[in-house]
Amino acid sequence: MLRHVKNRSVLFILPALVVVAGSTIIPLVTIVNFSVQDVFYGNDSVWVGPKWFIQVLSSKEFYDTLLRTFAFSAIVMAIEVPLGILVALALPRKGKLIPLYIIAIAIPLMIPWVVVGLMWLLIIHPQWGSLGALLSLINLKIDVNNMLMAWSLIVFVDVWHWTSLIILLCYSGLLAIPDMYYQAARIDGASRWNLFRYVELPKIKRVLMIAILLRFLDSFMVYAEPFILTRGGPGKSTVLLSQSLMRTASQQFDLGHSAAISLIYLSIIVLFSWILYKVM
Repeated sequence: MLRHVKNRSVLFILPALVVVAGSTIIPLVTIVNFSVQDVFYGNDSVWVGPKWFIQVLSSKEFYDTLLRTFAFSAIVMAIEVPLGILVALALPRKGKLIPLYIIAIAIPLMIPWVVVGLMWLLIIHPQWGSLGALLSLINLKIDVNNMLMAWSLIVFVDVWHWTSLIILLCYSGLLAIPDMYYQAARIDGASRWNLFRYVELPKIKRVLMIAILLRFLDSFMVYAEPFILTRGGPGKSTVLLSQSLMRTASQQFDLGHSAAISLIYLSIIVLFSWILYKVM
């Protein structure tokens, strides 16, 4: 009987599984095909084997963009995760205003990536933007042609946009902790740090792991916001791997190299996601 019920449950999710598998497998097979062939060799495709992978892995530009991407992910996660936990801990656990807090925190997450980039580009404009105008009064300007300012800007915008995700996930985990744990900790005379270390952190560990994984994936694949804010400048100092891939595929229309970069990109994401999962 139990087996029969399980089989029926699989039938309910089978259409969704077919759609998801199809939308994933078909593009993946296409990319794998492009990565081992020269599709623009005359009128026919020619098998080239690992040629595109060797050229990509021999390119200094690839390693430069990869290093910048890792640096960006590490910086934003080092800021967003502790900040998100602190804000979640500071929020009240009881009261009628909890839904209002959740809605207010979630507002940045509701704004599309492109809109966030354009919004902050206008905000920092010295003539049209509120922040830019205020800084102009004290003879300051956010100059995206300065490498330090450009990096600070894209990091700040990402922190503004995505810290809310960490806050919401950690806050939901904290709300799920039963009151009896806090009562027992108070009876034992636990300090605030010990309460967090031995009660709250273990209880939100799984949720925090999901938050870190999601933020790693998002930050490692980010494209729209840095591109809109700095266009990869000054020079190529803020060109991330996603931007390099997009330029290779859409502007240069180099399908072989872009397919190889995509598969390397995917392998790195899967590998580091697995490492983060095991470490957590």
